[in-house]
Amino acid sequence: MKKILAGFMLIFWVETLVAGVDDDFLAIREAFRVGDAVRVAKYADRMKHHVLSPYAEYFQLRLSLEDSNVSAIRAFLVRHEGSLVADKLRGDWLRLLGKRQHWAVFAEEYPKLVNQDDTLRCYALQHRLLNQDEAAVEAVRALWLTGRNMPDSCIAAFDKLIKSGKISTEDIWSRIRSALEAGNTGVAKYTSKYLPRNLALDSQKVNAAVKDPRYFFDKQAGYGSRAEREVTLFALLRLLRSETNQAFARWHKVRERFPAVDQSYFMGNLAYWAAIRQDERALNWFSEAMRGQHVYPLSDVKLAWQARVALRAGNWPLLLDSIDQMPDEMCQEDVWRYWRARALSATGKHAQANALLAPLSHEHGFYGQMAKEELGVMFSVPATAYQPRPDEVSAMEKVPGIRRALALYQLNQRIEANREWIWTIQDFTDEQLLAAARVAQRHGIYDRAINTAIKTVSRHDFSLRYLAPYRDQMRAVLQQHQLDEAFVYGLIRQESRFIADIKSGAGAIGLMQLMPATAKWVAGKLGVKHFKVNTVADINTNLQLGAYYLKHVLTQFDDQPLLAAAAYNAGPGRAKRWRDSTPLEGAIYAETIPFNETRDYVKVVLSNSMYYASHFEQPHRPTLKQRLGIVAPKN
Repeated sequence: MKKILAGFMLIFWVETLVAGVDDDFLAIREAFRVGDAVRVAKYADRMKHHVLSPYAEYFQLRLSLEDSNVSAIRAFLVRHEGSLVADKLRGDWLRLLGKRQHWAVFAEEYPKLVNQDDTLRCYALQHRLLNQDEAAVEAVRALWLTGRNMPDSCIAAFDKLIKSGKISTEDIWSRIRSALEAGNTGVAKYTSKYLPRNLALDSQKVNAAVKDPRYFFDKQAGYGSRAEREVTLFALLRLLRSETNQAFARWHKVRERFPAVDQSYFMGNLAYWAAIRQDERALNWFSEAMRGQHVYPLSDVKLAWQARVALRAGNWPLLLDSIDQMPDEMCQEDVWRYWRARALSATGKHAQANALLAPLSHEHGFYGQMAKEELGVMFSVPATAYQPRPDEVSAMEKVPGIRRALALYQLNQRIEANREWIWTIQDFTDEQLLAAARVAQRHGIYDRAINTAIKTVSRHDFSLRYLAPYRDQMRAVLQQHQLDEAFVYGLIRQESRFIADIKSGAGAIGLMQLMPATAKWVAGKLGVKHFKVNTVADINTNLQLGAYYLKHVLTQFDDQPLLAAAAYNAGPGRAKRWRDSTPLEGAIYAETIPFNETRDYVKVVLSNSMYYASHFEQPHRPTLKQRLGIVAPKN
């Protein structure tokens, strides 16, 4: 009995000690946040033998970085070589070195950095400019032309090129236009300071265009100078974001006051926003934007929407022409390879179409599945090429970065844990990735298991890519609402990656990512009394409420999963509005959804459903095209 009691006491002591050290981590992180070096040192000493001790060391050294000597910093980097915290400290140190212009040490350490940002890139470019590196000039110009707000380290590089004339007056106007189009008025105003005062933007007019573009046109619109025309174009774009017809009507009255290239620029934007709103005039407006000798080139986003407009109109030759206008890298995306093949086939060029579809059909995504079906190949899940042995999984569990990630997950520090996990697996082989995915599955970290298994290049395990936890809890709910298990699993995998207590930035909760208002509405329909939103993260509650709502949406859309998925993500009203005046192939409906998130969402959900149907060995499995169906016209 005494031995048993002693054993229990030892277990209690160990668990208490571990819990205490875990509390120490949370305490040291808070002390670091408020800059309390004394408390950081105290907790760092207590955490010397904890799995998260590198973080404690990092916090301590980071607070004294400006006063630390090079040898102390390098000793830390050597001691924790290859770790996330070492890369973090190296990045912090490089910022300090760049700020102080200690270029010799900066040049030695910068190539070793993995996680770069604009601040550090521009410090590196500053150093390269000092060495007369012409490639650095082009890199700085590329950053300049984005129109994004940039850190001070980039401003210094910009100033150098402007003084030397390598950023021209036309480049200054290009940055102003890019910034205004993106709504970055602060960047536009700041950039305007590089122009002579008599040529610069009028900040008050920019503010007036932001506040009320309609009033701006009535009272302040001007066309005499370039600055006035740019602000007027900006006001038109502001108006265009909310309404097509008023912007077009006002443009029609003033267009002759603008040079041809500016007319092309506005028409490209008009066509883009019309395409987003599925306005049939978009096709002609794109054509007008690209007509003549003085054409303003369409951005990649606008080129994509030109292609989608042609697709929705069933204009296959124009779709081919639109894809041909895309940059090479964009043309190689699976979406445009697939639609190019469809357009070639529709115009009688079947051999060329099949030459595109054949390699695409070996890829494991939505368009790979669609390509298979175009070629008449039945969908099947590739056999598992490799399964790690139990000892390999156990060994993976002991890898320092994996241990740190697991410790952080246990402390519910999901963001930091994800960063540690992603860093650790970045150079893993397929075999190591699958072992790491098994570790994540073992610990119930399903999102990491899936996302890690997805990264394999040639040796895959689709049972890991398409995990199916909670089936016992799910079965009764699915039977009650007569829902397709494969479709529901496909949806949950995309919504939450099976993390039960997850909460999105928008406030959606749990496995089926229910918004509080939706959950409350469903609870009322189910007759739940004294409903509390904090119960929505409970697995059973979430499944009950989510299944009811999904069935409600499916019923609204005649049990068509494509429209139900669109409605689940973006709302039933939008899913209805996105239909056409004539019957529309489901794949075309999906491709022309205006919201980027929803467009990707429906494709992934339906692709997931195919894998789950195979995994669950459902006897009657529809093809992906059948799941997409034909979308009925608007009422």
